[in-house]
Amino acid sequence: MDTDGSSISQSNRRPHASGMLLYLLPLFELILGAFFLGMLVSHIQQSDLEEQRHNTDVSCMTYTDRIMADLKSGMAITDSLEQIVISENGRCDKFYQVAKNLTNSSIESIQLAPAGFVSYIYPEASSDLSRIDQLDEEAQGEYARYAKKNDVTSLQGPYDLKDGSQGIVARNPIFLEKHGRRIFWGFAIVIIRVPDIFSDSMRSLDFFGYQYRLLKSASPWDPTYVEFYRSEKALVDPVSHWFSLGGDLWELQLMPNSAWAASSLSQVVLWTGFVILTLLAGLTWAVIRLEERRKYLRYLSETDKLTGIYNRSGFDDQLDHHIRRHPDEPCIVAELDIDNFKFINDLYGHPTGDRALQTLVSSLRRFFASDVIIGRNGGDEFCLLLPGETLTSVAEKLRAFCAMPKTFACEDQLHAFTISMGYVEYPTQASNRVVLMRYADAALYEVKLHGKNGCKAYEDGFNAIRTQLGFRLNDTSTNLPSAFIIYRADPTDDELLYANREMLRLTGCDDIQAFFDYTKRSFRNLVAPSEQDSVQTSVWTQVNADCADIDAYVRFSLVRHNGSLVEVLGHGRIVEHSSYGRLFYVLIEDEAKHQKYYTL
Repeated sequence: MDTDGSSISQSNRRPHASGMLLYLLPLFELILGAFFLGMLVSHIQQSDLEEQRHNTDVSCMTYTDRIMADLKSGMAITDSLEQIVISENGRCDKFYQVAKNLTNSSIESIQLAPAGFVSYIYPEASSDLSRIDQLDEEAQGEYARYAKKNDVTSLQGPYDLKDGSQGIVARNPIFLEKHGRRIFWGFAIVIIRVPDIFSDSMRSLDFFGYQYRLLKSASPWDPTYVEFYRSEKALVDPVSHWFSLGGDLWELQLMPNSAWAASSLSQVVLWTGFVILTLLAGLTWAVIRLEERRKYLRYLSETDKLTGIYNRSGFDDQLDHHIRRHPDEPCIVAELDIDNFKFINDLYGHPTGDRALQTLVSSLRRFFASDVIIGRNGGDEFCLLLPGETLTSVAEKLRAFCAMPKTFACEDQLHAFTISMGYVEYPTQASNRVVLMRYADAALYEVKLHGKNGCKAYEDGFNAIRTQLGFRLNDTSTNLPSAFIIYRADPTDDELLYANREMLRLTGCDDIQAFFDYTKRSFRNLVAPSEQDSVQTSVWTQVNADCADIDAYVRFSLVRHNGSLVEVLGHGRIVEHSSYGRLFYVLIEDEAKHQKYYTL
């Protein structure tokens, strides 16, 4: 259902609509310009990216070759040792001199392992591999056996060296020719420090503005890649080149430090476009904001702050609008309120009364369909608009809602309450909002007049009955010439619930809160301490003596707010209340005044 209750005329809307059309033209131009701007920036960026990737790819290929050459230079030491061992028929008498000449800053150790046992180490202090059988040792044996079986220089690592740096082991199997047969002699071993061996290449990559990552297969028999060395930053969509060395597959990944950033031209174009689009967005936002503010102010003007539903003005607008939009469609207008709501406020306080109202609204929202419009007339009175319903179709639904248990919470306890409801049908019984609301109100008070806690459809003659209702019960209680109180009819819980204006005057209290404070909300505390037990006994003796006529009369000394005493006569009656159980309704007369006027 359309919920916009606006009554703006067609003539008043025309300038507004024309203005909106004028705003659309520059908006269209800006959007179109932004589209072509985006295409231009995208083209510039794409071209720049392709050029960057091409240049990075060339660099990656170049440095892949350099790193492979650096590693081969370290491995070549094992080739030199192999040639010496072969030329000397399995001997290397000048090992230390040869090793000293072959070593450099990137070489951690040079070793010979005849029959797989490391027997020669230069320098001797560098003994990471120790003098063990290379072929049978758990950590190294697999690599050594692979190198021997395939007659290839294998690379193992990286692993941690004694000084905290890392190294890789190059093992070159040596075979001797004897009697036409190749006999395994042992290994020439070089421990290469990394990244020292290819540090020049890495520094060059840093200098030319590249982020890099060097990976190698876990082993010749395991193609899984492990990270060997990398720069600080993570790589995004890098270019890659591969090389094979020592039975392992190596991969170098490169990416510019700028992470494929756009060129300065694209940045200028992009930021210019961004400024333009930001200004456009700001303008649009301002317009939208003003419109939202208008809607919000309208929302505030037609919304009940406590419950979040329509207030009386908002509901009236919705009802008028619905009738205009659907003049021939039947609907039901209902009014309802909480029975004895003032009693709830007086007994539990206004915050609790507010919670009762909120609870009722929540029940209405859950029970009725989403197209039902709910409003608050004020106080505890609410109104409903049920579109498409008739007296016949809605009667059972409304009775069911009225009969549904309703409670509110106070001090962690639930208290029941009831409602009364009156309703009328459009257009059968009334054809405009004013009459509909008056008839629904008359039906509501017909329910009030006959005991509350129910619902009734409007009938002819209800208006006269509504008028006859006359004075409200609160008015009657307030203006009684006698003091009047209500308290719980319970010997152990005689909580005071209500006192009228005359009772406040008799006790010398300025307001009901002062009355509750000095009595501590107990009827017993109204009685002089010396008489409390006798008065309580007298009252309940009378009540229990005749259950058919549960009235009680008692004379006692009433304690006033200032501590003084006054002799009074009390006449009480027990009433069964649907929400609060057994209650004493008590009239209290000043005995002295009663005797004075009685003798006249």
